[in-house]
Amino acid sequence: MSHSDEKSTEQKQAALSDAETASHAIGDLTGLGRDADVAAQFLASLDPSVINEPVTKEESRRLLWKIDLIIIPLLAFSVIISAVDKVIISNAAIYGMRTDTHLVGDQFSWVGSIFYFGFLIAEWPGNILMQKLPLRTFYAVTVLGWAALTFGTGGTNSFASLASVRFLMGIFEAVVFPVCTLVSAMWWTIDEQPIRIAIWYNTLSSIITGLFSYGVGHSNSSVAPWRLLFFILGAITTIWAAVLYIFLPSSPVEAWWLTDRQKFVCLERVRKSNTGIEDKKIKWYQIKECLLDPKSWLISIFACALNIPNGGLVTFAAIIVNGMGFSTLDTTLLGVPTGVVGTLWSLAMNIIASRLPGWRCILIVFAITFPMTTAILMWKLPSDNKLSLLGAYYGFYSYWAPYTMSTSLPMANTSGHTKKVTLNAMFFLGYCVGNILGPQVFRADDAPQYHKGYIGLLASLIVGAVSIAAYGLICYWENAKRDRLQGGAPPPQTEEEMIREAFSDKTDKEKLNFRYTY
Repeated sequence: MSHSDEKSTEQKQAALSDAETASHAIGDLTGLGRDADVAAQFLASLDPSVINEPVTKEESRRLLWKIDLIIIPLLAFSVIISAVDKVIISNAAIYGMRTDTHLVGDQFSWVGSIFYFGFLIAEWPGNILMQKLPLRTFYAVTVLGWAALTFGTGGTNSFASLASVRFLMGIFEAVVFPVCTLVSAMWWTIDEQPIRIAIWYNTLSSIITGLFSYGVGHSNSSVAPWRLLFFILGAITTIWAAVLYIFLPSSPVEAWWLTDRQKFVCLERVRKSNTGIEDKKIKWYQIKECLLDPKSWLISIFACALNIPNGGLVTFAAIIVNGMGFSTLDTTLLGVPTGVVGTLWSLAMNIIASRLPGWRCILIVFAITFPMTTAILMWKLPSDNKLSLLGAYYGFYSYWAPYTMSTSLPMANTSGHTKKVTLNAMFFLGYCVGNILGPQVFRADDAPQYHKGYIGLLASLIVGAVSIAAYGLICYWENAKRDRLQGGAPPPQTEEEMIREAFSDKTDKEKLNFRYTY
């Protein structure tokens, strides 16, 4: 054997020795074999010097600040752009789109609903692709796809062409919220998620849409204002696709803007959530477990119920306000406060919920009572009292708070990557179905008062309150059952045992130490 071969052999043995040391330091994660997820594999490959240094609160705090500064804007602006794509159709309608595309009867309602039929079809395949493909590349490509379709919307001239483009856009936008929710579960602990989700899952799109539409409405272009809205938005979305590809990693271990030490600290923080990070393998038993879990269906029904108002208002917001007697340009500006109300109420309720652990579902039910009250006011107030109607209309946008308060529950209460992806799909299928039904509660023969529409919104909120209350009760009973089995609380675990369990990709039902958030 040559001297170079001997040296190579020694290097390999040294590397293997270091790997074994690192593996032992983090709980022999390599022993998990096929169940080891991406995070576990990364940890097992780290140099022991990176792992053995204790993580201080100051170090964790600095890293959290860095994560917040990068990830929150990426998620927030993605949600805003996708929401503007939906909300802008309402302002386009009063800018002449219905006339130029020759819409009659309830065709505009179907233009609003058909977007979510595409959403519905793509939801499950999209979640599977999220698991099988690099998240960063997959997401950037889908954003680029809906950018092209936004351009296409501005070029439509009939119901058939408009409906076709909106259907395809729904397919490409179907992964926005599942991606953002999955990314949140990767980067933040259960306690950190609610407020951050409330920040990125905002209603600021109404503010941007109002100001954007008002400015375009004053343009002197030869292009129709409603077409110009979509052309400009398409250009912005194209640029954003490139930004996402550069800065959004598929998981914390792939973040080029983090050192190995920071990646380790990041995983250590999230490990406490006991829900894993990422695993590319599809585990069919986890899909079955998710489908047989009543909590999965209750939270999905809640998502459907709370998004019936969302679907209705996204499509008909400007038409409702315009029908109160306000001019076209004034109507676009009057949409701005809805974003303020929705965002501030959402942040306030999520902050309260973060300070009161064990009260989230109760607070959600309480938060729903406010939009229920305003729905009754919009239904019963006389049509000539337009200022009171406008005030009730603004107040109704508080419906967004209980929904954002619920969005962290599916991920916080689910362990096992395939199960999380499955529940993610169910939750956003509920979102999709609700948004399909929403525009249909506002019918042409009920315009401009839409009394039947407000009754429909009220009924959906009641269903939402009942389903989330039942969800919270099941979580409470399950925790109590586990406490009884374990003598009042989970038994103490060594650091090694906690790491192995957190990154084992077992489901919440398989982890007896798991406790549900409600």
